[in-house]
Amino acid sequence: MNIGIIGAGQIGGTLGRKWASVGHIIRFGVRNPGDARYEALRTTGEVREAGQAAALGEVVLLALPGAAAADFVSGHAHALAGKIVIDATNNVRGAEMNVLTMLAEVAPSARPVRAFSTLGWENFADPQIGGQQIDLFFCGDPAVRSTAEQLIAEVGLRPVYIGNLDTAAALDGFTRVWFALVFGQGYGRRTAFKLLSE
Repeated sequence: MNIGIIGAGQIGGTLGRKWASVGHIIRFGVRNPGDARYEALRTTGEVREAGQAAALGEVVLLALPGAAAADFVSGHAHALAGKIVIDATNNVRGAEMNVLTMLAEVAPSARPVRAFSTLGWENFADPQIGGQQIDLFFCGDPAVRSTAEQLIAEVGLRPVYIGNLDTAAALDGFTRVWFALVFGQGYGRRTAFKLLSE
């Protein structure tokens, strides 16, 4: 699968390495591809201008700072049209933490998924705690659920689908709980969630 990763921080870099290790073609999209700070990423995939990386991906992961995500989506709607777009951004100061509403407005043919937004990147790098597999809750277009589950499982996490895009606000509640535990209550960033049922 061709995956365009928009953003070259810890989340984008970690997921890119995981997906490249199982055979996906990774293209990182950044503002200045020639910058020497991206040299380490070139061992995982190509480093291109952000719009190019999005245009070439069958799947596009938005792993930008929350405040920058809306600008990218509005400026590159044509590159996102018809693609599976995974929104991993968190705009904690915005009216909405995600960019799903904007994506629906400017690229209505995109097939959105909200995932990789509820935990710190450290849990993607090492998806087990105390021998227990970490669960990743996600939501999105039911038509692309199986692809999202595959990509989540390839990182080593257990995918837990909570519903279509109408459940995005509920999903973002998990993110706020994670922030409250980690930054408010002093739990370490290796804090995660597990669904138990019978």
